[in-house]
Amino acid sequence: MVTKSTVKEEALQKIKVTKTTHSRLSEVDFNNLAFGKMYADHMLVADFDGKEWKNPVIMPFQNFSVSPSNAAWHYGQAIFEGIKAYKDPQDNPMIFRPYDNYRRFNASAERMGMPSVPEWLFIGGMDMLIDMDRDWVPTGPGCSLYLRPFMIAADEFIGVRPSDTYRFAIINSPSGPYFNKPIKLLVQDKYVRAFPGGVGYAKAAGNYGGTMYPTMQARKQGYDQILWVDGYEHKYLQECGTMNVFAIIGNTAVTPDLTQGTILEGVTRASVIDVLTDMGLTVEERPVSIDEIVDAYKTGALREVFGTGTAASVAYVEELDYQDVQIRLDTTKYTTGAEVIARLDGIRTGRAADPRGWNYIVGEK
Repeated sequence: MVTKSTVKEEALQKIKVTKTTHSRLSEVDFNNLAFGKMYADHMLVADFDGKEWKNPVIMPFQNFSVSPSNAAWHYGQAIFEGIKAYKDPQDNPMIFRPYDNYRRFNASAERMGMPSVPEWLFIGGMDMLIDMDRDWVPTGPGCSLYLRPFMIAADEFIGVRPSDTYRFAIINSPSGPYFNKPIKLLVQDKYVRAFPGGVGYAKAAGNYGGTMYPTMQARKQGYDQILWVDGYEHKYLQECGTMNVFAIIGNTAVTPDLTQGTILEGVTRASVIDVLTDMGLTVEERPVSIDEIVDAYKTGALREVFGTGTAASVAYVEELDYQDVQIRLDTTKYTTGAEVIARLDGIRTGRAADPRGWNYIVGEK
């Protein structure tokens, strides 16, 4: 039976550690953290040689040396995850639901024709890495240590086929809030993010690359993100930029279902569904059309709209525009979203009970 202790023991046996001789911790202003701009002292790196993972090492954060013919540049075999670590009142670093991200990472790897990453490397290695960089975990409101596991193809070959070799790495970034104010969304009914049968459910780099141009155009119009809809009828909600989406209609929370394989199976999404259920709301995972949202707004039944994601956590939507319809919401009256944020923050920082065992305590024997 594989247990947390055996996974950590295997990681400790296999992963070499080279500590930095010059910490950059003193350079960090923990009272003014931007998102994703500063990186912790160490990173985890391992290589797949076509048969097995080799040379795992925790080393000082540094650049990679990569060939111009690297297959990832040319054919897009690249996946990643976003995970957060917090500190409890006893100053213990805790990773929020890393096993859910681990399972999703390997699901993405399978869809992209890449090798799976073993538990000792992903979970055990992350434990070791955060244990070393525990002083980098911020404790300010809305702050966390953002963890970025990723894998890229490593073959130096220009030819359309899956790579034989790969590199896996984890880097860490002390970060503030992704959004520091309510956001404005444009419902995109021209460009399409994902179709059934595609890679929409995978956290593949190309999913984000394909959204850059439409998002740039939306931002020129004053929007923060795009709310994507389906590619067939251009009316069923998918997800918004870096987040899943929820609407509170009356006493019911609705969110697009996962059955089409076009949206990410968000870890924060799953957490919010559980929290909303604990709060006594009915949660419906089903097709949600923009027409339903518009109708609910016009009748006064639409109480709240918010996005959920690891980076963004829970982001209030204050404006939602679709064709000639403008939806304006008073986010100061978001009682449901506020309660969700309070409950999640309490669990993630160890200030509230964790009955589902979401938190992984770093360094725990």
